[in-house]
Amino acid sequence: MSSDPNERFFLWKFFHGVVNLAYSVVLPLVICSVAPFPLHDLLAYLLVNVLGLGLAGASTAVSATLWVSCLMLLAYVLLSEKFSETWRGFSADAFKYMLPTVKLATPSAIMVCHLELWAFELLVLIAGLLPNPTVDTPLIAMCSSTEAIICMISVGFSAAVRSVRGNVDRVRNAVSVTMKLSVFLAISFVLLLGFGHNLWASLFSRSSTIVSEYAAITPLMMISIVLDSAQGVLAGVSRGCGWQHLAAMTNLVVFYLVGMPLAILFTFKLKFYSKSLWAGLICGVTCQACSLLVITVRTKWSKLMEIMQEEKANYVA
Repeated sequence: MSSDPNERFFLWKFFHGVVNLAYSVVLPLVICSVAPFPLHDLLAYLLVNVLGLGLAGASTAVSATLWVSCLMLLAYVLLSEKFSETWRGFSADAFKYMLPTVKLATPSAIMVCHLELWAFELLVLIAGLLPNPTVDTPLIAMCSSTEAIICMISVGFSAAVRSVRGNVDRVRNAVSVTMKLSVFLAISFVLLLGFGHNLWASLFSRSSTIVSEYAAITPLMMISIVLDSAQGVLAGVSRGCGWQHLAAMTNLVVFYLVGMPLAILFTFKLKFYSKSLWAGLICGVTCQACSLLVITVRTKWSKLMEIMQEEKANYVA
């Protein structure tokens, strides 16, 4: 089973959008995500420790678990009465809205995958060019993994913001509450990371040098986690309001015209090395969070709601 994210996440993301965002059904998603977890642990242990497949075994276990989740969610969609009118077979009408959907989905994919996530991967590649790549590369990879794990919470909150429908006050309150909750939880995790960074780093590596370097870069990690948690919710607002093209341009500027150049400058000119890579990323995330915050604050929600209602009426018609 392939480890290609495009193959293993396609069905999962599709049904996630149908169930969670379109119908605001959350509990089935939770069940379909938690239920296969014991299977994942068992498969990972068998493939990695018993059969000795290493990284390929771990990737296969992840893919298999996600496929199980997809099938469980598919079964719920097909059998639940809530979705009895959702699927009536193939029809030529499905192609009528293909172009508008592609226009909306393309900048959304570019916004998240090609511009934001690739910035973190690019840091790992740059770390391989540093004088001590055997330490700096796993160190930056550990930082990226830690950031991804913690910021999954803000991704969940962003999905919650996108699924809110109703009047202007509901949308505004949802944005405010999820933003505060996301930042609060991020600060809580930051405190845990600050006090337990050695224990956390030891889960990734047994090298005392890497654990020591991780302790030194932890303060920068704490800053980036809080900023990334805030921007995750704001990015969800942008996707929910149909501002994908605007957010994609913002990500392009802040990560590749601000963050990456500063990271390279700090690293190879000022010789700060691994810490400078993450400092450059912090500059990019800061600009991203501030830009999305300005866009969100200056939004006239009443006018936006009227525009969205008109577009919805035209789309259905």
